[in-house]
Amino acid sequence: MNMASSTAAGNRNEHTPDARPPRSSKERGTAGPISFFIAMIIVILASIELVSTFHTYAINLSQLNSLRKQEASLIAQKQELENNINRWNDDAYVTAQARDRLGFVFAGEQAIRVLHPEAVTGTAAANNSGNSGKDSKEDKPWYQEMASAFEKADKGSGTKNSAKNDKSTADSDGNDGQQ
Repeated sequence: MNMASSTAAGNRNEHTPDARPPRSSKERGTAGPISFFIAMIIVILASIELVSTFHTYAINLSQLNSLRKQEASLIAQKQELENNINRWNDDAYVTAQARDRLGFVFAGEQAIRVLHPEAVTGTAAANNSGNSGKDSKEDKPWYQEMASAFEKADKGSGTKNSAKNDKSTADSDGNDGQQ
């Protein structure tokens, strides 16, 4: 029975118009590698797309972490500035800063200024031992600079210059009379 059915099927294939002739070994061999290479190209393209997606994700995650750090530092800076504003709204702080920075005193108080604080503490003398006088001059606040300038003017450094000026004016007056 198997034989009869196989001959009947074989006869059917010969008589049908759609029947394909049997393929040769060369034709069957070329279809396999072409489909394999097409499948490999599809796999390679898919892996490239997947890698680029993960790369974009990693870059975006890095930027997000950077922005979070920046946000945290800005929040801390904002808090510090708000604390400074609140501090300056306090009258006691303003008074302390006026005394420390500007040397202000209340009415009835006596201001005492130490001319050479390094002699008392000993720290400034050690720090400025190798420095020139210009460096120590820059370390003073502006009001101390102004006070030291007034002291130098009062001590007589201005009297020598005025004596020279008087002498030069007398010479020029004498020269004017001779001409």
